[in-house]
Amino acid sequence: MIALELSHYTFKFLNPTNKSTNSALSSDFIVFFVVLWLILYTMIGSNLKYLRKKHNLSQQAFAEILDIPRTTLGDYEREKTEPNIPMLLKMAAYFTINVDNLLIENLQLENYKIAESPDLKVLAISVDNNNEGNIELVDTKAEAGYLDSYQNPEYIKELPKFAVPNIPSGTYRAFEIQGDSMLPVQSGSIIIASYIEQLQDIKNNKTYIVISKRDGLVYKRVLLNSEANKLVLKSDNDLFVPYELEFSEVDEIWQYYAHLTFDDSEKTISETIEVKLGDMHSKISDLHEKLL
Repeated sequence: MIALELSHYTFKFLNPTNKSTNSALSSDFIVFFVVLWLILYTMIGSNLKYLRKKHNLSQQAFAEILDIPRTTLGDYEREKTEPNIPMLLKMAAYFTINVDNLLIENLQLENYKIAESPDLKVLAISVDNNNEGNIELVDTKAEAGYLDSYQNPEYIKELPKFAVPNIPSGTYRAFEIQGDSMLPVQSGSIIIASYIEQLQDIKNNKTYIVISKRDGLVYKRVLLNSEANKLVLKSDNDLFVPYELEFSEVDEIWQYYAHLTFDDSEKTISETIEVKLGDMHSKISDLHEKLL
């Protein structure tokens, strides 16, 4: 007989040279590998901690419900030890979930939806208590992280959220824009936009937030060139030259719904051009004086 101890589970295998015990040996091996898989890939620790906090229970309070020491529960949550089968059943019954879900599901994702579209990438979406999508805000500070983590529900969870009353159904996100390429929409404005699932849904000459690894996050007026599989991105400020972006380079695209501006000045494109020309004139004058 061969004995193998793994964590707090002990497996005893029959002699493999005995043909009469081959069936029992096979059964033992199946059980062993199932339990081994659960131990290696279990979500029990993070799930217990998540469920406990979701139900507003301290470690001490939940340990008393389970009739175990608080230190033992702490070991479960840190995955230093694993609860036995009766304890798993007791935990699952208290939270009214299946043991399988407790062990292998990432329950922290239950407040998130994953939207998939045929053209674009997977989109992580957070939802409120009514299962309605939140509006997450991606400000300038969060932009770099968003480009790397927009598919990660854990990252989306940490973004600031707000609500807009009477907004049409859909998936919305808010983005802070920088620069003067889309005047009169000013730098620092917040663009509230709805998610576009297919590039073919783009409406020519409408404005969109376009996310790509090449250009990052940009707010542009978009033209669809289906024959060339490209988008043409234009600025409302004629000082900026239009450019193209391959369909394959687009990670996300969001159609303008509304925007928030925090500057009540009457800044116009003409004024911006005058400022830039004045600045250029000043620099040329300085250079001229230095040359003389």
